[in-house]
Amino acid sequence: FFRSLPHGAKTQIIRLSNCTNESTMKLAIATLLAGSAAAFAPTFGGPRASTQLSARKPFISGNWKLNPQTREEAVQLGKEIADAITDDSPDADVALFVPYVFIESAMGAVGDKLMVGAEGVCPEMNGAFTGAVSTSMLDSIGVKWALAGHSERRVLFSETDEYINGQCLKLIDQGMSVMLCIGESLAEYEQDLAGAVCAVQLKKGLAGIKKEDMDRVAIAYEPVWAIGTGKVATPEVAQDVHAKCRSILADMFDQETADKTRILYGGSVTPESVDDLMAQPDIDGALVGGASLDSAKFSRIINFESA
Repeated sequence: FFRSLPHGAKTQIIRLSNCTNESTMKLAIATLLAGSAAAFAPTFGGPRASTQLSARKPFISGNWKLNPQTREEAVQLGKEIADAITDDSPDADVALFVPYVFIESAMGAVGDKLMVGAEGVCPEMNGAFTGAVSTSMLDSIGVKWALAGHSERRVLFSETDEYINGQCLKLIDQGMSVMLCIGESLAEYEQDLAGAVCAVQLKKGLAGIKKEDMDRVAIAYEPVWAIGTGKVATPEVAQDVHAKCRSILADMFDQETADKTRILYGGSVTPESVDDLMAQPDIDGALVGGASLDSAKFSRIINFESA
């Protein structure tokens, strides 16, 4: 098996064999077995031509997570954010992913200025699943977007790629849209495994999704080491990974589908970093955490300045 691998893959396996992190080693082998050996290299062969943001409508979104603490606060924050969207704002889709209990209140607060989505969904439709919320429940109150695969759900709640794939499939089957979150840990990034991790998470998360349904899928690349830490991947680093993700999508579907799919960056996006990030050709928007809880900061991100 080893002799049959490409030289670049062999080099990575030799490097990884000296690593004490068993889970990283397993991820590498799994990626090779899945036919993703090319993802171990820093680049995917000859880089495909990057596509310009003008070909895709920008998508600025906020993830409130376990915030705020009261309905009144949620309504006030939603109104302030909606007020920041004016005729002078960029022509972009804007969405807030909020806790289930605030969804309808937030919808009333923002009106038709922006979309309100769910932070997650259960892949089961009904039955003995205490605490779960189904796609049909969300659809019945007007929700059209939901997150799947956020690193906090993967790590803190042990949601697997298979579970996340179930979420994506159910959302698409329901006629809704999904934002699939992917991204690598700091250790994986330092070992040049960002492409490998994204390849595995994309291929497993989107398994069974048809090409014609990809217009209802957005990807959010969130390097785990940058979420909530104040660290932000440089625009150049983020662009490189986004281009790799688009290359993976082209291999999975085709180049046209890849070029149409919006890939957002997430990971401590701030008013200070958004303009440079949005200037990159393969960065189509942002999934914003902490800054989306500050209406002034998030308003500046919504009103990013094009290069």
